[in-house]
Parts: sequence; C-alpha cells; structure tokens
Amino acid sequence: MSKQKLELAIITGMSGAGKTVAIQSFEDMGYFTVDNMPPTLISKFLDLLTENSALEKIAMVVDMRSLVFFSQLNDILNELQDSPKIDLRMVYLDAEDISLVSRYKETRRSHPLAVDGLVLTGIKKERELLRPLKTFAQVLIDTSELTPRQLRERIIKEFSEDSGDTLFRIEMISFGFKYGLPIDADIVMDVRFLPNPHYIPKLRPLNGQDKRVYDYVMNFPESENFYQNFMAMLQPILPGYQKEGKSNLTIAIGCTGGQHRSVAFTERVTQDLKKDEFHVNTTHRDKNKRKETVNRS
Repeated sequence: MSKQKLELAIITGMSGAGKTVAIQSFEDMGYFTVDNMPPTLISKFLDLLTENSALEKIAMVVDMRSLVFFSQLNDILNELQDSPKIDLRMVYLDAEDISLVSRYKETRRSHPLAVDGLVLTGIKKERELLRPLKTFAQVLIDTSELTPRQLRERIIKEFSEDSGDTLFRIEMISFGFKYGLPIDADIVMDVRFLPNPHYIPKLRPLNGQDKRVYDYVMNFPESENFYQNFMAMLQPILPGYQKEGKSNLTIAIGCTGGQHRSVAFTERVTQDLKKDEFHVNTTHRDKNKRKETVNRS
C-alpha cells in the first residue's frame, strides 16, 4: 500500500504580519512544525521525512530571516509543487505598512531588512522582494485588522479537517495537595471536605478508579450535591474558553493524597464531558504516590 501524500504548509509573508501565531495554530492542529527553515534545506528535510517518517502533516515558516538563502525559494517551491509525494499549500500573511510599523514600534524589534534602522524602509524592501511569492500563494490573509485570535480562527478554517471543536482539549488532573498544586492548572477544585476512604481499611490500598472506592465517595449526599453544583458551574463556561481561542483547558481536582476522592471525581467529570463530545485527556498524577512511598527500600 503506497503512502499518502505528505501535507505541507509553507507560511511566509511580511515580517510582523503574524507568522508566529500562524505556526502555533498549525501546531495545535497536529502539524509537525518548523520555524525559520532555510530554503536550501527544505528538499533534503522532506526527502528524509517522506522515506523514513510516519509524519503526515508538516508546517514550516520560511521568511526573510533566511536572507541569503531566500532567493532560492521560488525554484524550490516549483519543484515541490510538481512532486507526486507532496501536497503543497502556501500561506502568505500580509498587512498594511502602517500596521506593520505600529507592531514593530510596540515590540521594539528591528526589521530584518532595515539596515539603516528605518522600519518603513525595511518593510518596503521586503514587500518588493516577496511580490513573486504572493502570487504563488494559495491562501492570502491580510492581518491588518485581525487580532491573534481571529488569525488563528482563519488558519483553522482553512486547514482543519474538522469544524475546529476538536482543537479544544480539556486536561483533567487528579492530585494530592500534600504533593503540591499542578502548576499548569486553569481551574482547581478541592474535595478534601468529603468523607475520606483512607480511613476504611479495606479501601485504603485502592484508588478512585476502583468501583468500591468510587461508589463509597459518590454515595454520600454531599458528594452528589457538590458534583451537580460543580458541573452546573463548569458546563456553561467551557464554550467561552473555546470562543476565546484557548486550545487547552486544564482542570485539576485535589484531595489530601490524590488517591481516592480526587481520582473518583476526576473520573466522573471526564465521563460526563466526553458525553458532551469534548475531547478529554485524564491524568491521575498522584494515585500511586503512597504505594511508591511505602514500597521504597
């Protein structure tokens, strides 16, 4: 069975037009991404991947930072376009001069072609050099009036095979407060106020993924009341995170040791969110910490 074509997106355009946001958007869509790829290395890099790699989607930024190598890009693009192994699409990001100057003033960075220090001079020179590439591009985006979030939405609309909802992922983490908070958590909930299976000898060595522990935790009225209130708070705000362009939301639920109550609640939240067709990854960070401590010689 022959390997399907390698999907290749090349991002180029004016410096300051949003290439960093664009390449990050491709990464969120599952592309293998490369920033500031010298044109002379593109063909060798792709030959390596098409022969020896399982990668199917690649996005790379090629721009004026390559300087001396950039003049070779047109010839390389023509070769790639004729390749039977590669499905090439180019994204060209542009913006009005006034917008680009404003962005450079805000970041206080120098333009790669502004040898004399004048940003506008560099912009005009770059625009002239890139003119042939602009006519080659299949996707043209003017970012003059776009926010980073809006640019991300445009990229996703053009290149995602899905509606975009699959790009929003929820990371559920159970943890023990005694081992510290997850530093990447967006939302943290504390379930230490609930009855603790740790004090039931037959349940102590188990964790919240075991049905006996799960049932023990969930069968208390206060557990059910808390769960319903938590989900009533959580479910209405998730679309807001999606609308703002957030690709990952991390929800951490903690108990004392991260073995029983937090694991059980994390499992239940995960299952309900999956029923709502959210893409959820689950990690029980500390559920085996106590065993590791006990068995340590």
